[in-house]
Amino acid sequence: MNILIKQATVVNTQSPHHGKTVDILIERGVITQIKKNIVPEKGIKTIEEEGLCVSAGWLDMQANFCDPGYEHKETLENGLKTAAKGGFTGVCVMSGTNPPLHNKAQIDYVMNRAKGSLTDVFPVGTISYNQEGKDLAEMYDMQLAGAVAFSDYKKPVKDAGLVLRALQYSQNINSFIMTHADDKTISQGGQMNEGVVSTKLGLKGIPALAEELMIQRNIQILEYAGGRIHFPTISTKGSVDLIKKAKANGLRVTCGVAAHQLLLDETELEGFDTHYKLNPPLRAKEDVNALKRALENGTIDVVVSDHYPQDIESKDLEFDLADNGIVALQTAFNCLVTAMPKIAPETIGECLAENPRAVLGLKPVLIKENEDANLTLFTLSGKTILTEKQIVSKSKNTPFIGESLQGKVIGAINNDKLVLN
Repeated sequence: MNILIKQATVVNTQSPHHGKTVDILIERGVITQIKKNIVPEKGIKTIEEEGLCVSAGWLDMQANFCDPGYEHKETLENGLKTAAKGGFTGVCVMSGTNPPLHNKAQIDYVMNRAKGSLTDVFPVGTISYNQEGKDLAEMYDMQLAGAVAFSDYKKPVKDAGLVLRALQYSQNINSFIMTHADDKTISQGGQMNEGVVSTKLGLKGIPALAEELMIQRNIQILEYAGGRIHFPTISTKGSVDLIKKAKANGLRVTCGVAAHQLLLDETELEGFDTHYKLNPPLRAKEDVNALKRALENGTIDVVVSDHYPQDIESKDLEFDLADNGIVALQTAFNCLVTAMPKIAPETIGECLAENPRAVLGLKPVLIKENEDANLTLFTLSGKTILTEKQIVSKSKNTPFIGESLQGKVIGAINNDKLVLN
């Protein structure tokens, strides 16, 4: 497929064209020309949009496609189409499946099912066998099959000794672990952030302490064992402070934040809408502001969708019985821009495209001639209003249907394929 992108501002700090407004010609999946003006040939697909920006293809470091085991909520094929619509040309597929991605066969299954898609798949294997938190999973075998990192997804590793062994072992295979921070002995039974709002609503709260205690513990284990650790979805001001201090001390720690955590706070739950029931929970305004500052100053490395599909039977329940989760791949960028309307395009490129690849140890994507075209097209102006019909995911568990959000994802290009919105 031959494509001409007209008058797009390049957002790619490692590209010699960064910050320039140029035309980009793509032939058979390769960038062949980048010039001030390219006259389109007859029959070529031309993309033009006012205020168009082009960055390296975005990579989401946390999404659950529920396949195998929960295909009624999402499938790999459907999840990858959803990712492309959201502008993501790469996705870390998490192990929230049945069975979990805990051995070579499971990683092979994901890799084979994803072949031929626009969006590249980067499977994340489990830390522990079957996510039971007892014995190490077959990390090396999974890495050989294609696993880029190891995580028990939303199940925090209770056993400190297991975290220690996982960090030590991951160093031997030049990999790292990702751990969800939540001390269940503190948060068990919690429905939302602990605070004034939870007290007013009569709901059991989840203290910030549950997250921060686990982060502090794992940072201290990291300091002892060495290696690399990533906290995929932090949500509190205290977590930001702990990670900032750890980085200042030279520890190899990185972290991410879910895009909706930058936009929404605990007051959204005053209507008992289960679409706002998430893990980690929506926190106080003070925490949300701290997360925004941390993204701007580089303490937070990446922004993720935390895409977690739930069918209607899992959400259309009394609040305390409903499951956590949100379908977020199609709204992640819009949540980010709506929450931070003055965000620099460079920051968007870094937290959605460049930093995720750096954390994963992948080759950077460059917007320059003779490089493969792995691109996301977007505008910061204009509004996006998501309708239920436009949701590609099999599940519809999002509070953003009918809401006006800032920015537009124009399309994605990768593997000689194009998806336009």
